[in-house]
Amino acid sequence: MINRNRGFTLLEILIAMAIFALLAVMAYGGLSSVLRTREITESRADALNQLVMVYRMMQRDIEQLVPRRIRDEFGDLQQPLVGGSTIGRVIEVTRGGWRNPIGQQRSTLQRVSYRVDDEGTLIREYWVALDRAQDAEPLEQPLLDGVKSIELRFLDADSQWQADWPPLQLSQGQPDDQVLLPLAAEVNVDLEDWGEIRWLFRMPANHNPDSEV
Repeated sequence: MINRNRGFTLLEILIAMAIFALLAVMAYGGLSSVLRTREITESRADALNQLVMVYRMMQRDIEQLVPRRIRDEFGDLQQPLVGGSTIGRVIEVTRGGWRNPIGQQRSTLQRVSYRVDDEGTLIREYWVALDRAQDAEPLEQPLLDGVKSIELRFLDADSQWQADWPPLQLSQGQPDDQVLLPLAAEVNVDLEDWGEIRWLFRMPANHNPDSEV
């Protein structure tokens, strides 16, 4: 009687192991590709969320403009909005709506500014008091890395774009208490990851003077 119950030969085992190894390599490659794609997608989503956060923060600061001038650390009066190469910052603005949930003895108005440091980080600065003491230093809030450049221009009442605000030709001959405000501000930012992006912010329709200190 012939015994048909025999084991695998060495060659059959080697072939089976080779096929299993090939399938394992293919499965690992596919899984690795899926995980890498997921990681890249999540990273891009996080970067996009951060960019949207910066846009909304800058939008709130600019579009909640309040026509309240401030005194700087030298005692000089500054317009509610100043910007361009003449101030060492991209933009500086007095905004309303500074929340005060714990009821501190302070104004609901806030002076904020934006600048880019030497490492290419966009930084939001704000002062605790509107009118500054000589030793007043702003508090810094880093917002976005990888900023190659950022520029603003401002739309004046004649629908002309100005690189600096207030423009010299508008401020000359104006009374000392004259408030000069643009109609809109355009932000052009060049990012390492996203390239060039342009944001347009509209100023409030009615600039009602606010006497709050």
